[in-house]
Amino acid sequence: MLIVSIVSTACSSSNTSEETASNEVLPEFLKDKPEEVQTIYINAAQNKELLENIPCYCGCGKSAGHKNNYDCFIHENKKDGKVVWDDHGTKCGVCLEIAAQSVSDLKSGKSIKQIRQSIVEKYKSGYATSTPEV
Repeated sequence: MLIVSIVSTACSSSNTSEETASNEVLPEFLKDKPEEVQTIYINAAQNKELLENIPCYCGCGKSAGHKNNYDCFIHENKKDGKVVWDDHGTKCGVCLEIAAQSVSDLKSGKSIKQIRQSIVEKYKSGYATSTPEV
């Protein structure tokens, strides 16, 4: 995927920038990022149910306490509907790839279960341990 060439696949849990805003308004930390990264962030915010059911394989389960791929982009959902964005995904090609593929598969008609199985199969070897089972 193009995303791999845009962002390093090494992930970092330090210096996480979080910003609260509407899930339709991009955070400031995305302003200088490529359009593809911005699109993935918007898609992540709009596909909470999907990405909360998809594991991530960058090691963020251990390094950042993430439980699923959604956590790579959204740190918290507020009661008023706003989200606390997380910049972790901007630094991680694996996170971006998983989210982009998952949303694309959903749009093509695959079920969440099928998408999850596909992601697990693709990333089960050669990547970090997945986030906890969901």
